[in-house]
Amino acid sequence: MKKKMIAILQNIALLLYAFYAIFPLVWLLILSFKHDSDMFNTTFIFTPTLENYRALFSDGEYIGYFLDNIIVSFGAIALSIVVGVPAAYALARFDFKGRDGIAFTFLSFRFAPEILVVLPLFLLYQELGLYDTYVGLIWVFQVLSLPLLIWILRGYFEDIPVEVENAARLDGYSWWQVFIKIVMPLIRPGLVASALLSLIFVWNNFTFSLLLAGQDVTTTTVAMLQYVASDTVHYGQMAGAVLIASLPIIILALSIQKHLVRGLSMGSVKG
Repeated sequence: MKKKMIAILQNIALLLYAFYAIFPLVWLLILSFKHDSDMFNTTFIFTPTLENYRALFSDGEYIGYFLDNIIVSFGAIALSIVVGVPAAYALARFDFKGRDGIAFTFLSFRFAPEILVVLPLFLLYQELGLYDTYVGLIWVFQVLSLPLLIWILRGYFEDIPVEVENAARLDGYSWWQVFIKIVMPLIRPGLVASALLSLIFVWNNFTFSLLLAGQDVTTTTVAMLQYVASDTVHYGQMAGAVLIASLPIIILALSIQKHLVRGLSMGSVKG
């Protein structure tokens, strides 16, 4: 009986924590259906409206911002995977001088405050013609996502016994076949976890999107500034924009949650 009561109390505690965790999303959903005149009361009884969503999609601009965000974010993650997977493998498998220093250098890219490097990047982008382009944002976003991806995958590669690869080579597989058919499936959970975490950082980035892009490329994080007028703030439209911008990350996290949990847990244990 005592164990049953403890289990019930634990479930209640988990439900309360889950409600606490998702309440910001619930509150955003409520705000997105409110009139501007109802924003400054906290009652849950009001007349809902779809006017905020009509304003978001009436001219199609927000859809364009959303597509820009998809292009630069997923483009940066794809580039990070292409560069980061071989880099992580090399740092895990090959013993060469300066290996740890190079790995720390990659990680140090995450240490520098964005505001510290954005001005030099702005001047370079102006000179190179990368300002307000997809290529420019994809390049700077992959610099943000690459260190996390390399460090997580390096641990996964180190956890795979080198004897597994040697045995496959003895069976007649080439190095590329071993890498694609043997090694890559083993690190899939870590790749999924690191890619999703990197995507979250890139998708929500504001500083680089604001200062390195203009009219041609505008992400959803920057586009939300237009709902702040000189005399008021359109909280309903902003709440709807935030919810819509959050949907891809939420859907991805739910669809790959099995790999995500495995990727975040397995890589934390060595040996």
